[in-house]
Amino acid sequence: MLSRSHLRDWWAALPPAAGGAVMAAGILSVGLELTGHHLLSLAALALSALLWLLLAADFTLRLAVDRGRFRADAYTPAALTAVAATTVLGARLSQLGRQDAAAALLVLAALIWPGLLLAVVRHWRRRMPGVVFLGCVATQGLAVLAAALATVHRLDWLARAALACFCLGVLLYVLALRRFDFREVLGGAGDHWVAGGSLAITALAGARLTASPAGAGGPAHAALRTATLTALALSLVWYAVLLAAEVRSPRPRYDIRRWSTVFPLGMTATACLTAAPVTGVAPLRPLGEVLLWIAAAAWALTCVAFLRSRRPVRRRPR
Repeated sequence: MLSRSHLRDWWAALPPAAGGAVMAAGILSVGLELTGHHLLSLAALALSALLWLLLAADFTLRLAVDRGRFRADAYTPAALTAVAATTVLGARLSQLGRQDAAAALLVLAALIWPGLLLAVVRHWRRRMPGVVFLGCVATQGLAVLAAALATVHRLDWLARAALACFCLGVLLYVLALRRFDFREVLGGAGDHWVAGGSLAITALAGARLTASPAGAGGPAHAALRTATLTALALSLVWYAVLLAAEVRSPRPRYDIRRWSTVFPLGMTATACLTAAPVTGVAPLRPLGEVLLWIAAAAWALTCVAFLRSRRPVRRRPR
C-alpha cells in the first residue's frame, strides 16, 4: 500500500502529461458504450471524471499560487492534454445524454485552447517527441465535441465552427509531422503513439461532422466521408508500424507517457466504430471491436505497471 505522504509527494510532482490518463479512460468509456458494455463504460467514465476533477483542481491551484511553474508547464506540448481531456470527457457526457454538461466542458475547453496552443506552438522546435501532435489532438477534440452537440441541437453555426477546427487540426498535424523525430518510433517512451492517434481523432471528428449539419448531403458529405476514411486508413498504417516497433524494441518500464499510448489505441478503435455506420464501410465495426479490447488490455497493463512503480522500495536489514 502507498503511504499518504508518498501519494502527496507524487501528486505534487505530476507533470502535464498526466492528462493522458484522463483521455485514456475517457475514450475507453466512449468505445465501451458503442459496443454495448454499458456498466464497464460507466466505470471508465467515473474514473475519467474523477481524474479530471483532481487534475483541474491541481491546474487551478498552480495558476493561483505557483505562476512560475504554471507558465513553464504551459509552454510544453503536454499542456494541451488539459484541452484534449476536457473534450473527451465532454464527448462521453454528450453520448450519455448530458448535453448541458457537455456544452459547459466545450466552452471551458474553447476558452483555454487558444492561449495554450499559441504558447505551445511558439516553443516548437525540430526533432520533437510525439507530444508535438497534441496541438492536432486538442483541436480535433474541440471538433468532435462541437460536432456532436451540433448534431444533437441541429446548430448550423456550431457545425461550421467544428468544421473550421477540423481543417485547422489537419494543418496542425502536417506542421507537427515536419517536427516529429522519427527515431521516437523505436525509442519513444509512449507518447510516440500520438503520431497515429492524432489521425484517429481526426477520423473521429470527420465521422462526427459527416453526421452533423455541416455534412448533410451534397458535396460536403462526400468530401467529409473521403477525409474520414483517408485519416482512418493512415491511422491504421501508423498503428501497424508502431506496434511492429514495440515488438522489435520493447519498453516494459512504466512511464507516465504510456497513457499516451493507451489513448491512441482506444481512439483508433472508437474511430472505426463511429465511422462504420456513417461511411457505410461495415467491416470497420468488427475491426473496431477487436482494437477496443486491445486498448482495454493495454490500459490494464499500464495500470499494473503504474502500481508497481509506486510501490515503496524496502531496504534489506544489514
